[in-house]
Formats: sequence, C-alpha cells, structure tokens
Amino acid sequence: MPGIHITVSGPSDATLTPKLAERLMQLTCRVLKKERSRTRVIVQYLPADQWFIAGASLAEDGRRSFKLEVTITGETNTRTEKADYHKAAYELLAELLGNVHPHSSIHVVDCLAASYGYGGVTQEWRYQHS
Repeated sequence: MPGIHITVSGPSDATLTPKLAERLMQLTCRVLKKERSRTRVIVQYLPADQWFIAGASLAEDGRRSFKLEVTITGETNTRTEKADYHKAAYELLAELLGNVHPHSSIHVVDCLAASYGYGGVTQEWRYQHS
C-alpha cells in the first residue's frame, strides 16, 4: 500500500494536480511494483515565497521545487528499484513542473510491516493471514 505525498512549490493548479496524481501513481506501480487499487496520492502546493533553499525563497530564485514522499512497506523493494524510482520520478517531475531546482527531494520511506497499514490492520497482519 504505497502512500504518495507530493508538495509542489507555487499556486494550486487544477490542470497540473490530476496529471501529477496519475503520472506518479503509474510510475510507482510500474517501478516499485505496487497495486493501483491500494495506492493513495496527496498533492499539495506551497507558495514559492514560503519555500527556501540555501537561504533564498523560490520566489526570488525563480525556479520550482518539489518534495516527494512515497511510503512503502519495508523490505518490499530492492535498492536498485528504489534508485530507479528516484531517477524516473525526478525526470517526470522536472518535465511536468519545468525549471526545477536541483535540491528538490524524493524520499522513499520504508516502514516496518508491524507499524504500517490501512483499514485498521497492519501489513504484517495481512502477511501473516494471507
């Protein structure tokens, strides 16, 4: 059950939001081998004058940025899969956002199966009872 949470610099964009949600879901399902039916996506925006890198706001800098967090059950993906995901996600977001600051970040969060779940049940419980 991956949880995808992306924060993008700039004003809310009703055209961009569904593209981000769909393309990140597709990428996550393909590269990290996750199930679409269990994938959650949250897209948020933060004004550029509230986002700082190296002491300068993105409003001053003139570039866009993002913070992508993908939460997965630990030990379900290899280092290579996660590295491939980082590369592909950065390329995708640079394409969709344009003029992306190189310090935009991606964090694949490996959660312990006994600590992570949905519907009131942990992933460990699902594993033990499948």
